Amino acid sequence: MVKLLFIGDIIGRPGRRAVASLLPGLKVEYDLDLIIANGENSAGGFGITPKIADELFGLGIDVLTSGNHIWDQKEIEGYLRENCRLLRPANYPVGDLGRGMVVLSLDQRPQIKVGIVNLAGRVFVGPADCPFRVGRELVEELRSEANIVVVDFHAETTSEKNALATYLDGQVSLFVGTHTHVQTADERIMPLGTAYITDVGMVGGRNSIIGMKPDRVIKKFLDGKPQRYEVEKSDPWFSAVVVEVDESSGKALSIRRLHIPA
Repeated sequence: MVKLLFIGDIIGRPGRRAVASLLPGLKVEYDLDLIIANGENSAGGFGITPKIADELFGLGIDVLTSGNHIWDQKEIEGYLRENCRLLRPANYPVGDLGRGMVVLSLDQRPQIKVGIVNLAGRVFVGPADCPFRVGRELVEELRSEANIVVVDFHAETTSEKNALATYLDGQVSLFVGTHTHVQTADERIMPLGTAYITDVGMVGGRNSIIGMKPDRVIKKFLDGKPQRYEVEKSDPWFSAVVVEVDESSGKALSIRRLHIPA
């Protein structure tokens, strides 16, 4: 059996500090084999920098996924060329920098390989190639060399996430949704063996609006004018899922949702 932890969108410095505080204990408590996190909001809520990526890898995270904010910090472009463990959505245009998937061997059991693919939704998010066609093609490629396959689908609508998960059920071990920052309570094992949650949530301020201070977000709703958002620093919470997978079949055995005060 392989135990995976997938951490929701890490929001700014408070989110990074929460991960640093809780992750060592979680690694021991759940005897984790692999840790994946979405890091696209880890630099002040918008994007990720090389320094922050190295910081998160240094905490024990094995793979960082991302989404529509991956290009917000321009200095990340060179880093994407060099580090295959920071992913950008695979269905972004072919000419974009970086990689959308990676295969890793487990440190303690190198014969077990895990493939991770990052995809972006198209509904209310922005231009991208079809995540269904690209996702199926890349999952088939990963299954030819990996025992276990994980998908991070960075998308806005629950219907698009649920549809793609159903389309890939039985082909992937774990399918998590990210992007909305609100953890859903629908974690389950799908009929053909894929562990699923519509959105894993975020690591950020609980009394925020998706990680940001409420006043400026509300002001934008009221008057429609652009606002400079600021990360909420108080009362951070840590959202994630722990998943157990049978390494022979690649089928999920269990999924547990975590929502922990940090």
